Amino acid sequence: MTRPVDEQDEHSTAGGHSRRKLLKMGIGAAVGAGVIGSTAGIARAGGPNDPSSPTIAYKVKNLSGPAETGPFASPWTDLGIPVRCPNGTMLFVGGDTFNGDHVPRPGEPADDWRAPVGLRSSSADLANLRIDGSVGGGHANSLVDEPHTPVGDKATTAIPSDVFVVDGVMYMHLMRGVIYDTHHTDFWRSTDNGETWQYLCQWPGDLHGGQFQQKTYAVADDGYCYVLSSVFNREVESGMLLHRVRKESLGDPDAYEPWGYADGGWRWGAPPTTVFGTRKWGEICFRAMDGKYVLTWLNMNPLSIRAMVFPLPTSDLTRTLEQTMIVPGAPGQEVGNLVASPYGGFVVPGSTFGNFHIVVSQWYDPWNYRFMQYKVHMLS
Repeated sequence: MTRPVDEQDEHSTAGGHSRRKLLKMGIGAAVGAGVIGSTAGIARAGGPNDPSSPTIAYKVKNLSGPAETGPFASPWTDLGIPVRCPNGTMLFVGGDTFNGDHVPRPGEPADDWRAPVGLRSSSADLANLRIDGSVGGGHANSLVDEPHTPVGDKATTAIPSDVFVVDGVMYMHLMRGVIYDTHHTDFWRSTDNGETWQYLCQWPGDLHGGQFQQKTYAVADDGYCYVLSSVFNREVESGMLLHRVRKESLGDPDAYEPWGYADGGWRWGAPPTTVFGTRKWGEICFRAMDGKYVLTWLNMNPLSIRAMVFPLPTSDLTRTLEQTMIVPGAPGQEVGNLVASPYGGFVVPGSTFGNFHIVVSQWYDPWNYRFMQYKVHMLS
């Protein structure tokens, strides 16, 4: 979820990126902030709702990087939102993606900047994920038109917040505009396994006070998709809203029904009300799985990637256990669930609570910008 950083300050890192900017993006707490963890490499963030024992995770492999996705002109990419396509392949939808020998530094021109991109694993087996293709062949193309239009000293981009499948049709939600200043969001579908995408609809960036910018969809078996959303800006306190929409009406903005509190009770159709208090959110991922629901997210304070498991979309999340999966560690000292500059945390399709996998991104210098596969144990 990164882009060329265009400002520096007196705390710039060795890679040339502003520490303030890195922290804004939620990926700078590992250096100079102390490492959270034990010598065994197992750690938790210590939040008030964390479990008494830590959730354990370990790295399976890099999924992107010069060796993994360089053959598709995409050595530098992040997010990698995973979706199992109708044809059985796994598509990883990347955010800001670059070619060249490093991520652009401040003031450097971006080499072949694309967003979003589709990187494909011909196998969807959790034990055998490997990028061996892309939408575009040897050069991963942008999935939709995004010219990166200059806006002052910045430029627009198209950041994916979710990709999912309903009844054999793929859907993708994008946040458009200058990063962290969302002008609007739009919604797309694909009927050819992500090779081409058709525009469906859009929402204004200021809808519901901006709390409908970053959306993630849980596909239920009751005919509905349930949608959690927040502001897309890690420096802004945001509530988390819940909506539902019939599967056949996903592309109709007027069909999204809010869950809210009114007249002394919660009900569908009431004014949208935050279901999880307010906090600074990074990436969010909401899925129906094993007869339950799971939410994973980048928690900004303290920095960690967390999960919650609950029985219903309307469960009281303020009383649901927060489980810490990933915590920040120092580069070169990554072990267990310690990850240098972590963000993301998207659930890999095919996961179960006994075999739970997530995609974790990191970026801490111009040569370390990627997404990776992690396996999580002890998720309750």
